[in-house]
Amino acid sequence: MAALRFLYDCDPGADDALAMLLALSRPDALDMIAVTCVAGNVGLDPVVNNARRILELCGRQDIPVYSGAARPIMASRGRLSIMHGSDGLAGSILPAPTMPVADGHAANEIARVARAEGRLHICATGPLTNLALALLLDPDLPEFISAITIMGGAAFCPGNATPLAEFNFAVDPHAAAIVFDSGIPITMLGLDVTRQATVTEGMISQVQAIDTAVAKEAAHLLINYGSKDPCLHDPAAIAWMLAPEIFESVKAHVGICTDTGPAAGQVVAAVSERHLAGREPNCTVVTGVDAEEFRRMFVSALA
Repeated sequence: MAALRFLYDCDPGADDALAMLLALSRPDALDMIAVTCVAGNVGLDPVVNNARRILELCGRQDIPVYSGAARPIMASRGRLSIMHGSDGLAGSILPAPTMPVADGHAANEIARVARAEGRLHICATGPLTNLALALLLDPDLPEFISAITIMGGAAFCPGNATPLAEFNFAVDPHAAAIVFDSGIPITMLGLDVTRQATVTEGMISQVQAIDTAVAKEAAHLLINYGSKDPCLHDPAAIAWMLAPEIFESVKAHVGICTDTGPAAGQVVAAVSERHLAGREPNCTVVTGVDAEEFRRMFVSALA
């Protein structure tokens, strides 16, 4: 089978960087055709820099990087994560990027690339602001997006940004609501599954044993970011695209709370017939993973 062509919308962030390393290590299966960046884990400028640093590490300067939303739709600024260090890559020693930022705003480029591809797969592992803006700017865009794989949300477990909400959805709840109301097929890998996909000492040792620059950077991220949040959040979205058979999931109708306060960004997932109340599911919610196989796949790809 041909590699799945996809656009990666992200906010690197150490775990986004790990997701990029996993995807770029499997060109047989995944073809990353563009990267669009959104402020999230850190501000927009370091996010754009980090995406280019990772692409240059992997020798993939051919993949264009577009700068996008610097703030949420309905707030003057978003929240930042303390988990990724001041640079977003846990103090990485990767050099400053030299490849240029591509012309065009990420939201416009999502729409342009989707129309050019005809049916585009999008993987989104940051706040969903760019994608929501693209949907608002181009109401016919859902016809040109085949599916969206999202890392975000917490359907059946507590949040991490607030007791009720996961970080990406808490940053821009209105964007998440727009995306989930779009009618596009969505797979959501939230904290329900990513908290099962943890970094282990054995995994770190195996990555450290791989004598490549890419593996050295991956080991740095796993050690320094993993010491604060030992979950492979964003790589889970890439792993789903590579091997959905190692995951468990349920169909659900997902709504996003846009109220202010700690419920902002909360996922309301209806699964039972009673709670669906006649609505059709709009999302595949991933609930479980074979964590050992996930880790094996990650290490194997880097090797």
